[in-house]
Amino acid sequence: MYRYANPNPINKVTDDCLVRTLSIIMDIPWEKAYMDLCNRGLMIYDMPNQDATLSLYLREKGYTRHIIPNECSVCYTVADFAREYPEGKYVVLTSGHAIPVIDGDYYDATDSGRLIPQYYWKKER
Repeated sequence: MYRYANPNPINKVTDDCLVRTLSIIMDIPWEKAYMDLCNRGLMIYDMPNQDATLSLYLREKGYTRHIIPNECSVCYTVADFAREYPEGKYVVLTSGHAIPVIDGDYYDATDSGRLIPQYYWKKER
């Protein structure tokens, strides 16, 4: 189910979806998520919003990456993913967007449920 969330300190909706996602999924302030990504990016000489930076950060936090099967690449949505995974913490990536899914709910500043997920990161227990 969609839940409105925008942890951006000035409620701005900008190209910060990855920072918003990590803020929500890690339960940390937006500023900390931003700096955590910047620091990881600096460590590997890459930008904070790149896959390599995100991968480094999420692996450190106990997440593993999984690919979405390509059985119906236009009919399986973020909303479907959330319904299929009613327990756990996930970072879901679409083409150009990141969405946190926690215990079957997906959080965003706008309803991103119709977007098509490509892969996800799952928090291992």
